[in-house]
Amino acid sequence: MPAKPARQRLTEAAFELFEERGYDQTTVDDITERAGVGRTTFFRAFRFKDEVIFPDHEVLLSAIGNRLEGADPPTALVAVTEAARLVLRHYVAEGDLALARYRLTRRVPALRAREIAGTQQYQQLFRDFMHRSLGGGEDTALRAELLAAAVVTAHNHVLRRWLRGQVENPEAEFDAAMADTVALFGARADEPETTVIAFRTGKDLSAVLPGLRRLLGNDGMPG
Repeated sequence: MPAKPARQRLTEAAFELFEERGYDQTTVDDITERAGVGRTTFFRAFRFKDEVIFPDHEVLLSAIGNRLEGADPPTALVAVTEAARLVLRHYVAEGDLALARYRLTRRVPALRAREIAGTQQYQQLFRDFMHRSLGGGEDTALRAELLAAAVVTAHNHVLRRWLRGQVENPEAEFDAAMADTVALFGARADEPETTVIAFRTGKDLSAVLPGLRRLLGNDGMPG
């Protein structure tokens, strides 16, 4: 069986030690010794000790940005929902690592603050994207802010329930939470009546939309 990459070994060693000794009592030297690598390898992978707790944060931000970049105004709400789903799936795939992080951030205020700062970065991406999708004017700034906050709140609600062992199928609960969130912003009183359709598919959205348009008729969907 091939050896695990050094970054993964460092992350696993760090979480083991944080659980055993506590975050503040664990040093970088402790982590590198447990992982079987040198300090240079650690600082090549992470700038600071707390970055080990959130090893994939920048990767997730990039993935979210890429998902939003390919969307246009008619599919903006779908794009935001699917971008939030990327984060949920990542945490669920982490399994025990995500649960250990949850325990740590509950006990260590500095890590909790780092987690909140990371969440604010996700929210900013959603807010900026929705603001652009809504036209980028001063009159749409508040709506974009509210939508971004609602998406993050709904995502975090489902994630916390999964982390606490209160839900076995977090993605199904996520779908319901996002449907409620999208329904809040799918239509406005000063706009024509809008039908919001929620669906899941493994196909690219651009491949699905033509079929939906044919099913609903030319006026059934915008775009």
